Amino acid sequence: MTLTSRRHTVAVPVAGGDLEVGVWEPAVRPEATPTVLLVHGVTSSHLAWQQVAAALPEVRLIAPDLRGRGRSRDLAGPAGLSAHAADLAAVLDRFGVDRVLVAGHSMGAFVAVAFARLHPERAGRLVLVDGGLPLDVPAGLDPDTMVAHILGPTAARLSMRFADAAEYLDFWRSHPAFAHDWSSELEAYLIYDLVPGADGSLQPATTYQSVIDDTIDMNTTTAVTDALDALAVPTRLLTVPRGLQDEEPGLYSAERLRALLARHPGIVHERVDGFNHYTIVMSDAGARRVADVIEQELAASA
Repeated sequence: MTLTSRRHTVAVPVAGGDLEVGVWEPAVRPEATPTVLLVHGVTSSHLAWQQVAAALPEVRLIAPDLRGRGRSRDLAGPAGLSAHAADLAAVLDRFGVDRVLVAGHSMGAFVAVAFARLHPERAGRLVLVDGGLPLDVPAGLDPDTMVAHILGPTAARLSMRFADAAEYLDFWRSHPAFAHDWSSELEAYLIYDLVPGADGSLQPATTYQSVIDDTIDMNTTTAVTDALDALAVPTRLLTVPRGLQDEEPGLYSAERLRALLARHPGIVHERVDGFNHYTIVMSDAGARRVADVIEQELAASA
């Protein structure tokens, strides 16, 4: 898949500062060009969607760096699902979009569900990619233990420092999730993640506090279950068999997923074999599958 050069970024004022927003514009944009709002995962950035964007050349895609991540890392104020939902509403206002299809990956799927509840007039349809339904997290964990339990090395790296971009890329090359799907797009995504540290080294952009804020909100409050119980828009859920470490069963065991879908029968579910939690979005083949579903949902809404 070949990336186009149609992406640019826009700073959107939100509570606490400016939110960095990536925008992929079609080369030619007729008045009827559809717009999709893309929401990335918990320690990610808008560049997680670049391969999906390459597969949707005729769609305008708007993808923010969520507060505490990417170039939005220094926004003042806490994160959490309601804060992200308010930021998304501000982004749509900035681009003059009233109602939109929202696609979220991982934590972004939880944000999408919360957005549909808190701003029901703005969310037309949802595409949830390996996220959005409550995770199976043991009760009674303190926040640090909960983050480590869910994210493992993905969270541990936030406290690490790297001499240069090459060292950071080497760290990820040993990651099992990308053993068979390394690409130039992935390298661009990873290098974008790096920001200068106080000692002259490089560090991941995601702030640990934002991860704590969001993990607590997703797993210890009723924000997610309340949003799912109130879900009133067409919703597609894609899940994959392998997780963050390319392990089985992934985020949702078959038994848990059956129970969750039984509680929310309006959600249309599809299991996409052959991918893990990352490669369903950050590989050419996975991105094409996600793009296909987005195109189907755009056609349905039209």
